[in-house]
Amino acid sequence: MSTPFYVSPEQLMRDRADFARKGISRGRALVSLQFADGIVFASENPSAALHKVSEIYDRIAFAAVGRYNEFENLRIAGVRLADMRGYAYDRRDVTGRGLANAYAQTLGTIFSSGGEKPYEVELFVGEIGDSAADDQLYRLTYDGQVVDEHGFAAIGGAAEAVGGYLKERYTEGASLEDAIKLAVAALGHTDTDDREIAAKDLEVAVLDRNRTQPRKFRRIRPATLVEILGAVSGTAELEDAKPAAAEKSAAEETATEDSAEKSGEKSADEAPLAPPADDDDGEPPIAPPVD
Repeated sequence: MSTPFYVSPEQLMRDRADFARKGISRGRALVSLQFADGIVFASENPSAALHKVSEIYDRIAFAAVGRYNEFENLRIAGVRLADMRGYAYDRRDVTGRGLANAYAQTLGTIFSSGGEKPYEVELFVGEIGDSAADDQLYRLTYDGQVVDEHGFAAIGGAAEAVGGYLKERYTEGASLEDAIKLAVAALGHTDTDDREIAAKDLEVAVLDRNRTQPRKFRRIRPATLVEILGAVSGTAELEDAKPAAAEKSAAEETATEDSAEKSGEKSADEAPLAPPADDDDGEPPIAPPVD
């Protein structure tokens, strides 16, 4: 009978941690910043269907990097837990700290068990309160550790470079526009150079305490991002759109001239009269009654 292969617990945990870190580092970074009216989440995500940032409950948001199928399972479990707790007890009993603790237990159990591989994910759980002092932001690692972040945080690939950029330039109480600009600039920062990220390749969402609805989560659309970022990303997209529009206009003019030559131009007297304008401010005319 052969002797089973032995691996020390320290080496086993070290190998599992290296495996998880390598998987997370292959993804794009995700940043979270606290501003005057809430918390903003931003990431480079060209996909319009697969989201990294989502809503969990009224004042709670979820953001993650890593393997999509793994953190999507965690998101769904968080939504179900929040719904059940809010239905069985009270909506005020659903808190970001409770969800962060539940995620920490799940990730820690998976990481320490030898039956399955560790999850290659890192998470943000954010919750806003009635004031900026009541806002909470938790960062969870692949092994179940929970860190209570203040001001800003970054996870995913190049998190150290992005976090260093935020540390030098972050200011408390900034407006939403300034927070988005700083987050996008940090995402494009690397140790060697800085790059511009187009608005269509960004996923930005915010927990805004100024919303009148009970649900404080909302996504920032690309058109709004172009207005906020201005010359950083919007100009490049507008310049790319100009040649296509010019080619389309030229093609339409050519087609119009060709059709005019074939059919012959009508004189002004032969042209049909335009229908009279309605006086009811654009409302369609009412049909006569049927006999």
